Order: sequence, then C-alpha cells, then structure tokens
Amino acid sequence: MAKGYWVSVYPTITDPEGLDGYNELARLAVKAAGGRTFARGGSRVVAREAGVAERVVLIEFDSFEQAVAAYESEAYQKALAALPDGFERDFRIVEGLD
Repeated sequence: MAKGYWVSVYPTITDPEGLDGYNELARLAVKAAGGRTFARGGSRVVAREAGVAERVVLIEFDSFEQAVAAYESEAYQKALAALPDGFERDFRIVEGLD
C-alpha cells in the first residue's frame, strides 16, 4: 500500500509566534493519527524555479487514506481553526509510490 504525505509550504510568515497555537494542536493531531514529521522548518531550503525558500513541512502516513482522514479529523480541524488571520500556505495531500 502506498504511503500518504502532507506537504506544506508557507510562502509568507509575518507572525511566527502567531502559529504557536496551531503548531501545538497540529502536532498532537498528527501524532494521534499516526503521522511522522520528516521535515519542519526553513533554515536549510534550496528553492529552485518558482520554489519558495520559506518553511516547509513534510509528514508521512502509512497510507493515503490515513493522511486524508488525519486532515479531516476533529483534532486537526481544531488546529486549523487556530491559524491566525492573513495566514498563507500551500498544503497538499499526495500519495506516495508503491
């Protein structure tokens, strides 16, 4: 079964401390759903072409379906509600290769 991944890129972060509430709730929701964070941060990003050299987050789940269910979970929806106003991110759920 192919794994599932959350891929998030944050083009602009104007208030990093404003993300603290979301980050804590999201971390708990991801852990409860069986997700594993492989990359989080932006101190070492090489952006090419139209890439953005800001914060990138990569989270792995055992399956694509598990990744979708984690996003739709009550715990993660609570985290999303904690995102600050004016926040911008590019978020995708993708299926890995078998």
